[in-house]
Amino acid sequence: MAFTICGPKLSLCGLVLSVWGIIQLTLMGVFYQIKAVALLEDLPLGEAHNSIEDFVAEVELGYSTNAQNCWIAALLYVITLLVSGHQFWMNNRSSVSM
Repeated sequence: MAFTICGPKLSLCGLVLSVWGIIQLTLMGVFYQIKAVALLEDLPLGEAHNSIEDFVAEVELGYSTNAQNCWIAALLYVITLLVSGHQFWMNNRSSVSM
């Protein structure tokens, strides 16, 4: 019994997009983790800061939060990769056995 949700073209598209998402989000997570200055503009920072220590603490929290969010999204892309890979395998298996 073949349990196919999508066709071969959509499952292949899901595979390609998943691989790209995993690569991109993993690299972004690494760059946030090492506190890349180029990503400073993407941090959710407030407008007013009482001292430089408060600003530095908020920046470090923003970097670690964004890194964690990137890695969670990359893991979700791994799940999408597994589902798309299963669908691609099921579609190819059913076309060969007929």
